[in-house]
Amino acid sequence: RRIYGLRRRRKNRRSKRRRRKRRRKRREIHVVMGNEACDLDSTVSALALAYFLAKTSPAPKAAFIPVLNIPRAEFALRTETTFLLRERGLPAASLIFRDEIDLGGLHRAGLLSLTLVDHHVLPSADAALEEAVVEVLDHRPLERDRGAGCRVTAEPVGSCATLVTERIAQGPPGVLDRLTAALLHGTILLDCVNLSPAAGKVTPRDVACVSLLEERFPELPARDAVFQALQAAKFDVSGLTTEQMLRKDLKVLSSDELVLAISAIYVDLEVRPGGN
Repeated sequence: RRIYGLRRRRKNRRSKRRRRKRRRKRREIHVVMGNEACDLDSTVSALALAYFLAKTSPAPKAAFIPVLNIPRAEFALRTETTFLLRERGLPAASLIFRDEIDLGGLHRAGLLSLTLVDHHVLPSADAALEEAVVEVLDHRPLERDRGAGCRVTAEPVGSCATLVTERIAQGPPGVLDRLTAALLHGTILLDCVNLSPAAGKVTPRDVACVSLLEERFPELPARDAVFQALQAAKFDVSGLTTEQMLRKDLKVLSSDELVLAISAIYVDLEVRPGGN
């Protein structure tokens, strides 16, 4: 009996060592994810910050993955985003969308770390993922406190891409490349209405980041040209189906008895002189 018990203890110790070894071999998945609106600011902030973390992280086994927080089928509705990424040679096939990665499964396996950009509160459906949040980067006032283990940056600037630009600029030299700079540059300009004070969104930090990007990459297109192109793309529905046009700017109000969906359709109105 003593020999049998000793063998069992040795077997259990070997099993524990094997499990620990397997865990060490697992690769941490660090997801950088924007909000559910998945507008240009949210998308580019996730892409740029994930790229920066991948280049600078001391964790050699971590995989940094930007995730767009919508199903892939809805990406075509973000016309300004599809335009900018296409112009900069980033194919949609290279992107990862929310319906293509099992965040819950990764979290249950103990493999998930989550950074939130352009938002800081997960919806109730994702409440289980709160434990995995290790960093927040947002330009809105905080609605809730985070634990001591979560790095929080919440600053009142016009664009979350401004905070990402500042973060990258403070990092090692050479990490910021032309593609990332162009994405951040266009995003800040669109979010801050071409840095117009009259729009009431821009802050000195947004202006400083745009200037920094232009100084490092003088070949970036002129601000007016970038803003006008993105603004036109934002309201361009020429490539969408009727169903997609109805879903592009859909607002839903609901109660216990009623669900009301309201869609906005963008059309050009022609005013004819003397017309009634």
